Parts: sequence; structure tokens; C-alpha cells
Amino acid sequence: MIGISKRGDRYLRTLLIHGARAALGKVQGKQDPRSLWLIKMRERRHPNVVAVALANKNARIAWSLLSSDTIYGSKLSVGAA
Repeated sequence: MIGISKRGDRYLRTLLIHGARAALGKVQGKQDPRSLWLIKMRERRHPNVVAVALANKNARIAWSLLSSDTIYGSKLSVGAA
């Protein structure tokens, strides 16, 4: 598993990890795919490792959205209106 590299903006990396730690505190009892992934990962990894993994995932999602100029949304909500 590759984490967030030490290259780049230190402050942005810190914010991503703090946000991930906050999200980890709210994951219990949720059934969406990302929450289930986090719950399983928390069972076998140190909480700091899980926070960095989530921060890495969020950074990749943000980069993808910004580079493709798309709006984030789940696949289920795209067709619902």
C-alpha cells in the first residue's frame, strides 16, 4: 500500500490527514462501500495507517475531479431525480 508522499504541500497533506481522521470517527454504523472498506481496514491496521490511506484516496478523488472538471456524486444518485 502506498501512502501520501512527503513531496508537495505539507499543509495540504496535513489537512487531508486531519479530515480523514475526522471521517474515521463517523464511520461506525454506516453501510456505504467506503465506510465498509474503512471498517475492515481498521480491524487489521493501525488507525494512523487507515487515516493516511483515506487521505490518499480522497486526494486522488479530488485530483481526478479537478483534472476532468466533473462533479462528484455516487453512481446511484446520477439517474435519480
